[in-house]
This record gives sequence, structure tokens and C-alpha cells, in this order.
Amino acid sequence: MIKNGHHDTEEQFGDGGRGTQPAGSMCSPEKRKRVVRLWCDGCYDMVHYGHSNQLRQAKGMGDHLIVGVHTDAEISKHKGPPVFTQEERYKMVRAIKWVDEIVEGAPYVTTLETLDKFNCDFCVHGDDITLTVDGKDTYDEVKRAGRYRECKRTQGVSTTDLVGRMLLMTKSHHSNMDNPDYQQHTDNFGKGPKGHSPWTGVSQFLQTSQKIIQFASGKEPQPGDTIIYVAGAFDLFHIGHVDFLAKVYKLAERPYVIVGLHFDQEVNRYKGKNYPIMNVHERTLSVLACRYVSEVVIGAPYAVTRDLLDHFKVDLVCHGMTKVFQDKDGSDPYAEPKRRGMFRTIDSANSLTTDDIVQRIIENRLQFEARNQKKEAKEMAVIEALKKKEEQSEMAH
Repeated sequence: MIKNGHHDTEEQFGDGGRGTQPAGSMCSPEKRKRVVRLWCDGCYDMVHYGHSNQLRQAKGMGDHLIVGVHTDAEISKHKGPPVFTQEERYKMVRAIKWVDEIVEGAPYVTTLETLDKFNCDFCVHGDDITLTVDGKDTYDEVKRAGRYRECKRTQGVSTTDLVGRMLLMTKSHHSNMDNPDYQQHTDNFGKGPKGHSPWTGVSQFLQTSQKIIQFASGKEPQPGDTIIYVAGAFDLFHIGHVDFLAKVYKLAERPYVIVGLHFDQEVNRYKGKNYPIMNVHERTLSVLACRYVSEVVIGAPYAVTRDLLDHFKVDLVCHGMTKVFQDKDGSDPYAEPKRRGMFRTIDSANSLTTDDIVQRIIENRLQFEARNQKKEAKEMAVIEALKKKEEQSEMAH
């Protein structure tokens, strides 16, 4: 089942659902019953839907997904300072619905020893390049042993890109389709803005209905479920959001949590500056990847109206401790659920906001800019080497 040196793509692995078998893996029923254990590892700093999509694809290649998360010290040594602490990153990865267990403090270089220690058949990584501080491929050993599989990196997002959006503090990321800096070009190694690495270059995320279906649970509320509605921007989906949703989820024995996401213009109206950092399509996938969320309303109305409550048969409406901004007409957006006695304020004991994250980035601006430039320079060197290798093999033929 393990193919050495073969790049397995998402298409070959169906929809990334639980227990999806790779094409051509017809084997005896006895063999098929054996649990296939997978290993993924990474920094998972500023966890975004690109990370979630990688883990979704990985889970589709087997049965039990173990995710190794590196320490702050390891990331600082190889890449530069992480935005989030290791404790925050461990909690964020645990909240992704395709993850079965996590290993804290996983080594930066993936070895056969690690795979064997956790009884994993093979490791899965995206088709971007991960290098150590001295420029070596961190997956070299497992690749040579034929215990490496690859999934497609999600075009249009990277931690580098998100950091860039925050450092710009402009609204250009809301309408960058016409910006010449964002125009895509294609080469043999994928897509990326001209003169940039296809892995770290800034690119525009394009949503598809298929991607939403892959992320959605597809489960309707059942009789006896408590339908809980929450609404907001959920921008740069982070540990503060996760702690809030986990608390909401625990309010009922059988919770069905619906998250209403406001459109970009609405978020900008009440938050200002260059918010939201992520557009509504990106925010949809980030929220859907959370194990505490059952459904998302894309472009939910700002006021939680009678129609909305009746349509979704809502039992409870919750909001965190953050400020509730008035609607355009100066009214309270939660007036109706309050009138019905179904509104509750939830204290998640985590006060982290998207503003706080932006502050972390700005305070360490020079370090992050240097980190991004260093990473891109390394990747460009690898691309040049790959091109040379390709040219040499063409000449040999």
C-alpha cells in the first residue's frame, strides 16, 4: 500500500472522509480490518484552514491520525519565533475534528524512530518544502524508506501570508484580485506570485462548494438535540474562539452548535481598521474544521431575528465576554433572544482576541519579516536546484 517516491494526490483519496481507502488498494477483508495509523507533524502556528485541510486529507488515507506538534524552542531554532505558545498550539490542533490524538513536543526532523515509537505506518505532509536550519529536507529519512505520503497544499493561504496581511494593516486583502502583485503564474512547481516561492508567496484563496462539503459534517439536527446559535466574525480562528465554542458545546448533553458568520463588510462596519483579516470564505472553513461546530451560516444577519430563531429552531443563543456592538439602527442585535429568555453570556476564561494576535505580530514585526524572507530564500534555492536537476535529466534523455 505504501508507494515509495510517489506523490499521492487528494483526488486519488476520495473526499478525505473517515477510512477512505486509496485507489488500487483492493486487499483481503482481513488486511482491510487492520487499523492504518498515520503521522503528521508541524508547527501548527496560527492554525488556519490550510492546516485543517492537510489533516483532513491525511485522515482520508487511513484510520487513526496522530499529530506531532513542535515546541517553541524547536520552531525558534529552525524558523524563527512562533506567534502562539506551544500550549496554545497543542489546544488548537486538538480541536480539529480529523485529529485523533496529538504528541506534544514532537521532534522537528521526522525519523523512522518516531514513526515506529507511535506505531505509525507512514507520515503525511503537504507538497511544500520543510527545511531544517541547515537547509535539509526534514522528511528525507522517511521518504527514502518509502514511508512518506504527500497531500496537496491548500492554495491561497499560509501563515506567512496571514502575517503579511496583518503587517500591512490595509484593506487590500479584501479586494486584491486586480492587484498585479497577486497575479498568479504557473511553473513546473505550482502556483505563486512572480519571483516568489509557490509555497510562501501570497495568493488569493478561491472558495468552491466542494471544499465546503468536504469540511462540513453533513449532519442534520436530530430530535432531542439542543440547538445552540452563536454569531460573530471568528476572524483568524484562534484559541479564544476554541475555548468559547468548547464551553458552549458543554452546555447541553446533545449539542448542535450553529455558528453565524457575518459578511466582510459587516465585520468591517463594527470592527474597523483592516478587519476581517480573513474573508468570509476562509472563515467558513476555519470554523467548520472545529470539532465543536455542527453547522455554519455564511453571511448571517447581524441581528438575531425572530425569523432566524424560528427557521433553525434555536433553543439557546450565546455570546462571549467581548463587546456587543449595536446594529446599524442603534438597536441591540440580541433583543429577540433576550425577550424569549434564551440568551446567555458565556465566560470562556480566555480573553484572547484577534486584536491581541495582531499586536503580537506587530510587536515582533522585524523578527517575522526576517523569518518570512529567510524561509522564502531557502525555498527559492530548492526550486532552483529542482529546476537544474530537471534540466539535466532532460539533457540526458
